[in-house]
Amino acid sequence: MKILHIVPTYNPAFRRGGPIVSVHNLNKWLVRKGVDVTVYTTDIDTDGKAPIARISKDGLENELILDGVKVYFFKHSFPRVWEYWRVGFVPAFLPRHWEYSKDLHGALIRNTKNFDLVHATSTFLFASILGAHYAKKFKKPYIISPRGNLMEPLELKGAAAKKMYIRLFEKEALRDAVIHCTVPAEKEHYKRHKLPLRDSIVIPNGVEEEEFFDSPEKGYFRKKFNIGDDEKMILFLGRINWKKGLDTLIPAFAEVVKKEPRVVLVIAGADDDGYKKKIECLIREHPILISTNQPDRHKSAFYNVIFTDMLLGKDKLGALKDADVFVLPSYSENFGMAVVEAMRMSVPVVVTRYVGISPYLTESGAGIVVDKDENELSEAILKVLGNITFAKEIGEKGRKLIQEKFAMPMVADQFFAAYNKIIKSYEIRK
Repeated sequence: MKILHIVPTYNPAFRRGGPIVSVHNLNKWLVRKGVDVTVYTTDIDTDGKAPIARISKDGLENELILDGVKVYFFKHSFPRVWEYWRVGFVPAFLPRHWEYSKDLHGALIRNTKNFDLVHATSTFLFASILGAHYAKKFKKPYIISPRGNLMEPLELKGAAAKKMYIRLFEKEALRDAVIHCTVPAEKEHYKRHKLPLRDSIVIPNGVEEEEFFDSPEKGYFRKKFNIGDDEKMILFLGRINWKKGLDTLIPAFAEVVKKEPRVVLVIAGADDDGYKKKIECLIREHPILISTNQPDRHKSAFYNVIFTDMLLGKDKLGALKDADVFVLPSYSENFGMAVVEAMRMSVPVVVTRYVGISPYLTESGAGIVVDKDENELSEAILKVLGNITFAKEIGEKGRKLIQEKFAMPMVADQFFAAYNKIIKSYEIRK
């Protein structure tokens, strides 16, 4: 079985968030199960750490093997008019950041026919549209993983432009695709928008156990960021983006500080489109969070709030190990990979009901699910911080849930079976 996975960004472009990790983990495990997996991606945010693939008369050059996965990083570029026209696009309607690559486009033209199935992870970017176009041209089955891009944010931000884009371009790509959703709620949102749905699969993201083997000793993160052992630590782990709900977390945290003054909020994530400045302004609207007589932490203006930028490896695991509670108050989240990672480390979690994985938490009691409301959020955080027995109980339930539902080998088995079924079904239809 030969699979082509098209994704705009890939390992090591970790600044792009959770899919970077989960997509590679899936591909790695598929290779372990005997699948021949090739990835076409771009060099965006790889910071020169990946070789640039080129098309030559002999084929593709500069292949990188990552855990058995064959990865080609193509230089990204802005498409010229004739390249839009080639697949029937109108350039005026395409977004400024389409994450396009001319050489990747050329590789699709040349090589799509050599694969059994095409899997595109993204929407509103080139991967889904070009992947679908050439899969259909060469009569190959294909899967599109929207990764939450077709959930409720369509109604919250940029709705008109997104709906126009879907109508003009994405709808045709979706029409003959098998749509991959990570949780049932994502499929319900998809159907609610009345988008084309020929077939679908629901398979969650998986947790790679190997990533937790090198966890540092407890207290490592606190020591590095000058957080006292007697202070409670709340952890937010994710991009600093409007969608993540920090506008609810900050006022909720201000209420927590009034009752638990020895508490720290760690915001660990990369700034997304300058949104961090808006959050800093919001923090300043709550004087209780601003440093006065207390010593600054790492030159931060805020005593109770620490920004760490994106955490990877030992630092990320250290933050999870030292956290008293993990919080993700998103407006919409198709899955919530950071929540799963926190639960794997037995950290009690508090999320909004808009986080895709939240029904699992409600059903199993493996976390607290709240509405998008600062009072509910602060009360849930205080409940965890104020009851050690309760916190330990939901943390243990969280870890058990991960072992039973989201272990990477099980997830890879589900994809392996789905790929086989889709390929066989397509061959019968032909």
